[in-house]
Amino acid sequence: MWADLAIKLGVSGLVLLGVLNFAGMQTWLERKQSALMQDRIGANRAYFTVPWWLGGAPVNWLLRKLGGLGILNALADVLKLLTKEDFIPQTADRWLHTLAPLLAVFFAILAFAAIPIGPPVEVWGRVIPLQVADINVGLLVVLALASIGVYGVILAGMVSGSNLATLGGLRASSQMLAYEIALGVSLIGVIMCYATLDLGQVVARQGQLLWGWLPMWGVVVQPLGCVIFMTAALAETKRIPFDLPESEPEIIGYFTEYSGMKFGLFFLSDFVEVVLVAALTTTLFFGGWQVPYLARDGFHFPWGAFVAVSHLAYVGMGIAAFTVKVMAFIWFFMLIRWTLPRFRYDQLMHLGWKILFPLSLANIAVTAVVVVALA
Repeated sequence: MWADLAIKLGVSGLVLLGVLNFAGMQTWLERKQSALMQDRIGANRAYFTVPWWLGGAPVNWLLRKLGGLGILNALADVLKLLTKEDFIPQTADRWLHTLAPLLAVFFAILAFAAIPIGPPVEVWGRVIPLQVADINVGLLVVLALASIGVYGVILAGMVSGSNLATLGGLRASSQMLAYEIALGVSLIGVIMCYATLDLGQVVARQGQLLWGWLPMWGVVVQPLGCVIFMTAALAETKRIPFDLPESEPEIIGYFTEYSGMKFGLFFLSDFVEVVLVAALTTTLFFGGWQVPYLARDGFHFPWGAFVAVSHLAYVGMGIAAFTVKVMAFIWFFMLIRWTLPRFRYDQLMHLGWKILFPLSLANIAVTAVVVVALA
C-alpha cells in the first residue's frame, strides 16, 4: 500500500511540475513570440545581481544573459504580484472574492489527473501507469473538472461589487453555455470511433494502423470533430479572439477588482487552461504519447523493417512525443492569439450556436452512418 501511495505521489508530482512549468514558460513564450511576429525585441530588461559569496561575476554574467533573453521576466512577474497590495472593495463579499481565483486554478490543474502523459512503465515487475488517476470514464472527469473552473470566473465577476466585473462574469457564463455544448458534442464522434471514455484506451487505440500504414489518430477519423473541439476549447480558455469576458479595451473584465496574487491566480489559470486544451487535443486527436509505428518492442515499419527499442527508450520516446505535441499546440494557440482580432459579441454567439453546434450534430450523424456501415 505504501509503495502504491509513493508511486501515485511521484506521478502526481511529475504531472504538476510539468503543468506549472508549461504555464510559466508561456509567460516568456507569449512575449517573445508576439515580439517576433510584430518585428520587435520583446522582454529583455528583467535581471538582478547576486553578491560575491553566491557566485559573483560569473553568476551575474549568466543572469544578465538570461535577462537579455527575457527568461527572468516570469520571476519578476511573480515577485511583483506577491508584493502588491491585496485590495478587496468594500461592496464585495470578502470570502467569495478570495474563493473565486482558487476555484479557477484548482480545478484547471486537477483536470490533468486523468490525462496519460506516457506509456506504462515496467519496473521490478510492477506496471506503473503514467497517469495520476486511471479512470474508465476519464474523458467525462476531465470535462466536468474543466467546467467547474468556469464557475470561479463567473463568481469573481458577480461578487466583486462592480458593474464592470459583473458584465465580465455574465459574458463568461453565456460564452460557457455557447461553447461547452459544442465542445462536448464534438467529442461524441471520438467516443463512437474508439468505443471508450477511458483516455488511456483512447490513446492506445490510436496506435492501430488504417490500411496498414496510416496511424488511426483522432484527426484522421474525426477531422471535423477536431476542428470543432479546438475552436470551442480555445473559446473556453477566454483568450483572443474569444476574450470577451476579460475585454481590457472596454474595461470590462471579471478580474477588474482583483490585485496582487489573486489576480496572479487568474493569470495562471489562463495559461494552465491553454496547456489543458493542448494536452486534450494531443490525447484525443493526435495520438497522445504514441509515436507512429512504435510498439513496446520497437519500430514496426509498414515496409516490413523492424528496429528494436529498449523499454526505457520506449517510455522516454512516448513522454517526449507527448511533450513535443503539447508544446506545438501551445505555440499554435499563441499564433492564433496574436493573429486574429477580437470577435464582436454577436459574432461570438453566432459562431457558437449557429455554426459549431449544428456542425457537431452533423458530425455525429455522419460518424454513426460510417461506424454502422463498417461494423
